[in-house]
Amino acid sequence: MQTWEAIRSRRNVRSFADRPVTESDLDQILEAGRRSPSSQNWQPWDFVLLTERARLRELSTVWKGAGHVAESAATIALIAPAEAEALRRAQYDLGQATMSIMLAAADLGIGSCHSSVGDQELAREILGLPKDRFCAFLVSLGYPAGRPLAPIGVPDRRSFEVVVHRGGW
Repeated sequence: MQTWEAIRSRRNVRSFADRPVTESDLDQILEAGRRSPSSQNWQPWDFVLLTERARLRELSTVWKGAGHVAESAATIALIAPAEAEALRRAQYDLGQATMSIMLAAADLGIGSCHSSVGDQELAREILGLPKDRFCAFLVSLGYPAGRPLAPIGVPDRRSFEVVVHRGGW
């Protein structure tokens, strides 16, 4: 896909086909996250990739809205410093890494969905995180069950005219 086509095609996918994602595609998606913009080139992230079904099912229990993780082909956990001020500062960078991961996946025809993490202790145990790290977000990946990714002609979004203000509010 071209960039604009990937942006128009990307949507949250919560139901995945029973089909693995190749290691080379996962590496490309992870590389997109690694290359994301970062304030002062800080790069506050680490990524933990899970593909084992039993562990994905465990990981899906760390947040009430993370059920899509259980049946994903793979899930990337975005890890950040646990110290409160560093974590606050890292949020924008983590958002950019999340979107880079999701767009790279869409470019490959791979669906994605993001999730928060509520139970940090369980996430730490499942992922084997050190005490000075925090699991900020999860991004599930897999081929969409049902309809494949394709450009969305009329997205379910506020209209361009309502959102865009030129020259001031």
